[in-house]
Amino acid sequence: MNLSFLTKASISKRKFLWIFIAVAVALGVYTLLIVPLVEAKKKADQEIALTQRLLQKYVEVLQNRKTVEEGLDRILKQGEEIQKRLLVGETPQLGAANLQDMVKRLAEKNSLAIRSFRSLDPKEAGSFRRISVQIEFNPMSSMQGLAQFLYEVEHQEKKITISEMDLLVFNPRMPNTIQGNMIISAYMKGNKGKEREKEKGREKP
Repeated sequence: MNLSFLTKASISKRKFLWIFIAVAVALGVYTLLIVPLVEAKKKADQEIALTQRLLQKYVEVLQNRKTVEEGLDRILKQGEEIQKRLLVGETPQLGAANLQDMVKRLAEKNSLAIRSFRSLDPKEAGSFRRISVQIEFNPMSSMQGLAQFLYEVEHQEKKITISEMDLLVFNPRMPNTIQGNMIISAYMKGNKGKEREKEKGREKP
């Protein structure tokens, strides 16, 4: 009876020992293998998510860059077109001289005899400077010639406009004979435009 009890007690101790060892091994496997694997997977998932966000931002940057570059190209082309329509010259005096030359050429082409030229004071207009000349022309009998002159003045590559015009019938008996004066204006770079160009030049490496 006593031997049987001792035998059962010994078996119970051994069973408990094996259970303890099994639990210890399980804890060791969990701590040394499972936990690092779970942490590694979690870290890998975070890195993948971060990489995906970075790739998405990179794609957005590329798309925005294309849009910005297209916008800059449009602005540059518009700037080139505007530049073509401005008077050439570093000073208002040179701009006025160029404007006078164009007006003289068109007047001679359309048989308009100019009696006098007068350069008016330049006026700042935003980033530009308005250059104006006042002309007086002798009586002319060709309304067609005058109309053609006015048309060609305002349809040049340069932006030229007739801002004021005063016509007079020289002889009531000859209503087709007209004389008068007009103010013709064009534009060139103003001080603000030149300052912006200088600032851009300083910004370039």
